[in-house]
Formats: sequence, structure tokens, C-alpha cells
Amino acid sequence: MAKTSETGHAKNVANFTQMLSICTSYGVKYNPSNPALQLPQMSNALVLAKDCMASLNTAQAALSNATAARVGVFKPFSTLVTRIGNAVKASGTSKQTKDQVAAIIRKLQGRRAAPKISEEEKQAALVEGKEIVEISSAQTSIDSLLENFDKLIKLLASIAEYAPNESEFTVSSLTALYEDMFAKNQAVINTEQPLSNLRITRNELLYSENTGIVYVANAAKLYIKSVFGATSPQYRQVSSLQFSKPR
Repeated sequence: MAKTSETGHAKNVANFTQMLSICTSYGVKYNPSNPALQLPQMSNALVLAKDCMASLNTAQAALSNATAARVGVFKPFSTLVTRIGNAVKASGTSKQTKDQVAAIIRKLQGRRAAPKISEEEKQAALVEGKEIVEISSAQTSIDSLLENFDKLIKLLASIAEYAPNESEFTVSSLTALYEDMFAKNQAVINTEQPLSNLRITRNELLYSENTGIVYVANAAKLYIKSVFGATSPQYRQVSSLQFSKPR
């Protein structure tokens, strides 16, 4: 259901609103025995669906804002760690320490310790009977990025020669940046779960068998068809209203 356009869900609710109005206009002639098709139950189902859709829109906006804030703090990160790597290289620390920093930066940027083998090299190796085994060094998920950034900061704090005059490179500034990145990522996580729960509720209200508004609307169409006839103007009023379940 997640792949279904949000517009499709909203259209179902909008059409159900019109469907209820039409059914109500028939007065006592609209008198189904199925409780789910009766006007009070249909009205209640519509209220619940509309409230859920409004809450979904609010939750979606909250997630969009949280995601935009996270993008804003994460976007310049790759350039920053490159500059940190250069600062370490210029610090006069040992080659071993420089290599340790470079290894973490490669992980932060999703780069390989060695160049990726080209297709031509793979074919040549196969001709020679050699087995090619490539291990991806990319660790670009946000959780991995935060973990490796924390490792980098702790490593920098242990390097006596690393004492940059530039404030943005200092351990305290990088720690503050890490905390900001962590908080903004957590904000996205915190807004994703309510949205997911609301989508479950929406799907139940709209698409549950026997009680969802799509089922109710289509059943009401059949009832109107049976009462007024397939060629009646009443049935023509509702037959054009489309109610579809997500694929």
C-alpha cells in the first residue's frame, strides 16, 4: 500500500463524501439492511477517514521538515571530512596515525581503499583462471556514518599534534556537529513512526473488508442499483464515482 499515490487515497475519501451526500438525498428510499451501508455508520466512517487523512498530512509535513533539516546538516559533511584529512596530513603526526584517519574518512565518504576493478581487468583475470573477489568498503548509511564520525572525533582527540587553529576543525566543534547530526537524524526517526502508524490506520479505515469506505461505497452502489435499477438516474449518479483499492 505504501506505493499507492496519496492522491488516490484522498480521491477515495472525496468520492465517498459525494457518495454519502447522494445517499442522504434519497431520504427514506435509501434504507439498506446492512448496518455498514446505513447513513449514521457511513457518516461516522467518513469522519474517521477525514480525521486520519488530516493527521497524515500533518505528520507528512513534520517528516518533510525533519528530513530537510537533516539534509542541511549532512550535505556539507563529505567536504568537511576531506578538509579534516588534509589538516591531519599537515599536522606532523605519524604516518600510521594519518593512515588510520584516512581509513575512517574513506568509510565516511564511501570510498574504497583500492580502486574498483574494471570490467576489462575482470575478464583478463577470468581468462587466466583467477578468481576475483571484491569486498565493498562503502558504509554510507546514516547510522554507519554517525558511528564512524564518532570514531574519527575520538581518534582526533587522541592525536597530540592535531591542534588546528581553525575553529571548525577543533574536536569541540566537531563534537557539537556530531551531536547536531545525531539529533536531526533522531528527529527524522521520531517523525517516521507516527506517520507509519497513521498509514496503517488509514488503510484499515479505507480498505478493510466489510467496513472500509471503499467496500462500503461499492456495496452501496450495488444496493442503489438493486433498488432503483441499472438504468435509473439514481444509479447513474453513483456509478461514475470510482473507489479503488491499492495494488
